[in-house]
Amino acid sequence: MEHFGYLVRRLFWLFVTVLSLITVLFITLLTYRTETTIPSKTVSLTVSNSEWRPKNVLAALEDGSTPQRVKVGFLLVSESPENIGPQAPDPNKRYAGNNLSCTNCHLQFGTQAGSGSWVGVANRFPQFGGRANAVGDLQDRINGCMERSMNGKKLPKDSQEILAIVAYMEWLGEDLPQERENEFKGFPKIKIPEVRVDLEKGKSVYDRECLVCHGADGQGIKKTDTSKGYLYPPLWGPDSFNNGAGMHRVITAAEFIKSNMPFGLATYKNPKLTDEEAYHVAGYINSFVRPVKANTEADYPDKKLKPVSTSYGPWADNFSQEQHHFGPFQPIMEYYKENYNIEKVK
Repeated sequence: MEHFGYLVRRLFWLFVTVLSLITVLFITLLTYRTETTIPSKTVSLTVSNSEWRPKNVLAALEDGSTPQRVKVGFLLVSESPENIGPQAPDPNKRYAGNNLSCTNCHLQFGTQAGSGSWVGVANRFPQFGGRANAVGDLQDRINGCMERSMNGKKLPKDSQEILAIVAYMEWLGEDLPQERENEFKGFPKIKIPEVRVDLEKGKSVYDRECLVCHGADGQGIKKTDTSKGYLYPPLWGPDSFNNGAGMHRVITAAEFIKSNMPFGLATYKNPKLTDEEAYHVAGYINSFVRPVKANTEADYPDKKLKPVSTSYGPWADNFSQEQHHFGPFQPIMEYYKENYNIEKVK
């Protein structure tokens, strides 16, 4: 009997041990399945709106997956002089009148927020434009730059060139979250100083912050291969934008400068210049001689829609050309508010 009792006890502890091992194994398997299967259901491959970033253009173009028309568009906007400008081998392709590239202003190949980015721009057209007093498409907007910033002539709206540029702009905006569209729209506003531009203050800012790239004479620095245009563009003179360009308006130029200059040292989120510094240096840059666009009197058929810092007339007010050019702009803005109930911001 004693031997039998001993055997029973051994069998009991063996049973307990086996049961314990089974329990541990079951818990281990359950934990393993929980840790490995649940994340697979919750981890998303979709980039969140806050994490979305514009394309790395050069890397994307090199990987071989980019449509050919997009590649052509990229070359047209980044090496404009030799493709659609004065350096183009075919005289019939010389649409731009200066040696600027589109990307001299639309920075980082059009992806930099605060610099008139092209990211998402295709989503905003057609839209009404006061300068033509009509609804225009993206081709119309591009041609506005061709005639003014590029001091040239329009691209035919059915041309391969303009269709390639549109394709490039559309490509830049692929997958742009709707919540991020405003971030890439135009130039961030500044608080406009309530004074006339001070050209001496503007020169001081220019000499300190701009001269190293654009030169004492404002003529910029050309690329090693001069057929490809400028590394840093001229800000005035015969090879710069003409007086019909938006950048010739002090307020518009100040907004661009505040968000982007000095180049490589400022962004719209982290500017280097104050509103006042950007304002005065914008006026200084626009105090010099530059090409004159023909037929500017036809701009803004409804003169009430003309930006207050447009330096050429006629206007729907009696303020002087000098004040429209250099300010102060608040009295002009107040006039349009009081007489036409129009809120002017530029």
